[in-house]
Amino acid sequence: MTLSPTTATLLADAILALHVGIVVFVVGLLPLVLLGGALGWRWVRHFGLRLTHLGLMGFIAVQAWLGQLCPLTVWEQDLRRMAGQGSYQESFIEHWLSRLLYWEAPWWVFVAAYTAFAALVALAWWWVRPRASSR
Repeated sequence: MTLSPTTATLLADAILALHVGIVVFVVGLLPLVLLGGALGWRWVRHFGLRLTHLGLMGFIAVQAWLGQLCPLTVWEQDLRRMAGQGSYQESFIEHWLSRLLYWEAPWWVFVAAYTAFAALVALAWWWVRPRASSR
């Protein structure tokens, strides 16, 4: 499939925005679950929400241990190459959102951070137990 550079750029920007949204969900939900558990918020015990959270963080940690990049990152990079964008030639959206996501550090730092965060998400499963889904 061949995409125009404009289409490839728009798709890459959309993937980057989705990626940021997933990061906000994964990182932001943990403190909300802990706070909500203490304050009695019922929604933080929603089984599907919590299972999605745990699954995403587990996937991220396993990818880090295997030395793999996130599929969204790979897909976005492929689209940017298709658009003919160099490594620092970026759109407004890419410029600001990518600064939130991408950091320069040794790989082991990410493995340790993702593993520690995944452990916290798993512990939150027991600290603030989700309720069984009612069907």
